[in-house]
Amino acid sequence: MDFLVIDDERSIRDATCMLIDDEGHYAEPVVNSASALTRLKEEKYDAILLDLKLGAENGLDVLEILVKQYPQIPVVMFTAQGTVKTAVEAVRRGALDFLEKPFTREEFRAVLARLNRFRQMSQRIETLEKEVQEVRQQNGPEPRFDFETPAMKSVMDVLMRAAKAPAAILILGESGTGKSVVARAIHEQSHLHDKPFVTVSCPSLSKELLQSDLFGHVKGSFTGAVRDTWGKIKQAEGGTLFLDEIGELPLEIQPQLLRLLQEREYERVGETVTRKADVRVIAATNRDLKECVRNRTFREDLYFRLNVISVEMPPLRQRQDDLLRFAEYYTDHFAHQVGRKLRGISATARQRIMSYPWPGNLRELRNAIERAVILSSAEQLEATDLPSEVHDQVDSSPALLNTASNVTGNAVGSFSVQALAGMTLEQVEELQIRHTLEHAPSLAEAAQMLGIDQATLYRKRKKLGLNKD
Repeated sequence: MDFLVIDDERSIRDATCMLIDDEGHYAEPVVNSASALTRLKEEKYDAILLDLKLGAENGLDVLEILVKQYPQIPVVMFTAQGTVKTAVEAVRRGALDFLEKPFTREEFRAVLARLNRFRQMSQRIETLEKEVQEVRQQNGPEPRFDFETPAMKSVMDVLMRAAKAPAAILILGESGTGKSVVARAIHEQSHLHDKPFVTVSCPSLSKELLQSDLFGHVKGSFTGAVRDTWGKIKQAEGGTLFLDEIGELPLEIQPQLLRLLQEREYERVGETVTRKADVRVIAATNRDLKECVRNRTFREDLYFRLNVISVEMPPLRQRQDDLLRFAEYYTDHFAHQVGRKLRGISATARQRIMSYPWPGNLRELRNAIERAVILSSAEQLEATDLPSEVHDQVDSSPALLNTASNVTGNAVGSFSVQALAGMTLEQVEELQIRHTLEHAPSLAEAAQMLGIDQATLYRKRKKLGLNKD
């Protein structure tokens, strides 16, 4: 923690700051309330130690000013002239605790423990307030998934066991596979569940801004640094720091992250003061970090430090047991958001969802279902409500998909007798119509290619749930 020590006696200030430093924390001394208020505008502190006697100033009056202007920072009063009456008055005016000078190391450690509990409670309240606000903004809770696919169950089993340990965790997988979802699940299942969970998106900022966002900076350290700022490491103190897309982390910043992982130390940009960090690091990437190491775009020592426990998220196309359940979750979720009453997903729409490869994984599925719910006008989510790339597939059902994968030739629709042998006449007709509509420039030409009139094709197309012109 970072302390602001307000005392007009130099020997007491120095001794107090030395004790705080010995306990592994940082302390900054000031002599009066004016200096304290100036530093509080420039810097962020976790707690204030305030002397009752500050020359001509009354510490209790200063306490009232501090509590009014900075209610989130706990204040501990200390004095050599302590009485029960004074201690009661200090607490009544807003002090968290009271110490009588000279205090022992054990007495100070007891105060530290109370300050830690206060900070944890404050962080938990702040996290809950943010979650409530997010829920209100979304007009309904985001669906929370459990998994049925054996591969995902295996991944989650490893992660839930790893959650109990403080070691770094590396989550690999394609974009949109739910890496951030399982990172938060790890946090919630760990002993840090009531502490902050802070995300850093590594590709979202320039090298300079990312460094500042992660570590913080001091005033004047670069153009635009008009005040001291704390970074995400400080925000995550005591909790989890999630580094999303760690493979995009600039090479110049990687040694600082390595030091954070190894030594639990860091400095803000433009500062020489070394600070301690108590954070658990979870990282995720869609890149092949081994390849990045070979290409010298990612440090080998950092890779090994992050790769204590690693898992790979299987893509959605390999999680058929989960796919439809996720689609149903999202359908209910977005129907609730827009005030719709939908009776689930139609059979045809289910076929389209199951046969589409979902290259964007969960993120693409979420967006597709959100769009479908908004555009839907029926009692169920229909195939025509889905994006065109999903509902206009040539091979829309698992049976057709498997058949198409066995046909000869490079062009879809170069059907062999062997490939069509296990299909019904209706399925063959559907496959042929879909293929023709996919490749014909117009409905009239598609009808001509199929040897039927345009009105017949229009009716068949409507029956199959297609609307391609």
